[in-house]
Amino acid sequence: MADTLISEVGPLRRHPPFVLFWLARVCATIAFQALAVAVGWQIYAFTNSPFQLGLIGLVQFLPSVIFFLIVGHVADRYDRRTVLRICQVVEGTVAALLALGTASGWLTTDIIFALVFVFGAARAFESPTLQSLLPTIVPAQMFPSAVAGSASANQTATIIGPALGGFLYAIGPVFAYGFCALAFLSAALFVTFIKVEGEAPAREPPTLKTLFAGINFIRHQPMILGAISLDLFAVLLGGATALLPVFARDIFDAGPWVLGLLRAAPAVGALSMSVALARWPLQQKVGRTMFVSVAIFGAATIVFALSRSLPLSFVALVVLGAADVISVVIRLTLVQINTPTAMLGRVSAVNALFIGTSNQLGEFESGVTAALFGTVPAVVLGGIGTVLVVLIWMRLFPQLLHADRFNPPER
Repeated sequence: MADTLISEVGPLRRHPPFVLFWLARVCATIAFQALAVAVGWQIYAFTNSPFQLGLIGLVQFLPSVIFFLIVGHVADRYDRRTVLRICQVVEGTVAALLALGTASGWLTTDIIFALVFVFGAARAFESPTLQSLLPTIVPAQMFPSAVAGSASANQTATIIGPALGGFLYAIGPVFAYGFCALAFLSAALFVTFIKVEGEAPAREPPTLKTLFAGINFIRHQPMILGAISLDLFAVLLGGATALLPVFARDIFDAGPWVLGLLRAAPAVGALSMSVALARWPLQQKVGRTMFVSVAIFGAATIVFALSRSLPLSFVALVVLGAADVISVVIRLTLVQINTPTAMLGRVSAVNALFIGTSNQLGEFESGVTAALFGTVPAVVLGGIGTVLVVLIWMRLFPQLLHADRFNPPER
């Protein structure tokens, strides 16, 4: 099986639906990351408040909770490409309104938060739909490599996006927001030409049973539940992304270009690791590997918090990103290869809610703890909490700890 998986890395580049998917994800993620830098810097410039930075994450997270039961059903009932296009057009419109508001002078903190909420609603539908689309465009034997390849798209964009966003914001916020609008629309265009293999999603009527099907499925799959809950609590506690504007401006006494550099650093490590995983897929001891990678994520967070050297901080974030992508690839592969295609949207919606909780709600948690204890203590406590979660989850989910290999079912 290992030889087969390794040999599929080349064919992925010659598989048009995957190439279009990869390009669409790169464009959308570049736009998202650039927008995050612009909004974060603008909010901090308006308010000088770490709490307000954390509030950005909370506002983005709320739509995921509000629409939680609906988004998975939509992804399973309607053409996933159509859902993605609508989401990306909405996101592009939000970016365009931010550019217009900045240029015209009517943009305020309250308006930014309102637009971020709309953006978060589009992301709530986009994320599970994107996850559930991938298994329908590649053969089953290529899927583990496709997950790593998709991760490389995400990380490539996460390197380019923050740096580009910081550079464009330094020229002018309008340029940063205008670029984001064009990138989101480009992603929608690439999605239009993706060819889906297999049957179209069945349009079964929504019932309580169908709406809760994803939750019920995961509840009876200990390895999947353990993997996504480990990611939830580890990133919820260990995420320091929301506080990077504070580190850039107040600790390193620098401008938006350093913020872009810091936001890009985790993706440098993640991209390197995802390329390696696409070339040499994980073959054994995947559960133990996931726990080790999350522990390294926590340790790197502590090093970053305590560092006063920009190069050391950059290296710590690179290591953090490399460790994180290992966890992501294992989690997504476990979830998607063990879920029936007809349920991918609903299961991915649960997974996306966990991801949103760990990322967006984690940003809010970081903002609150930073306001209470200070920025550096908040990040140190988060890193320690991540390591503790690893130790607890190893006891709670022994099936995940002892998971050895991926066993893709026939689709």
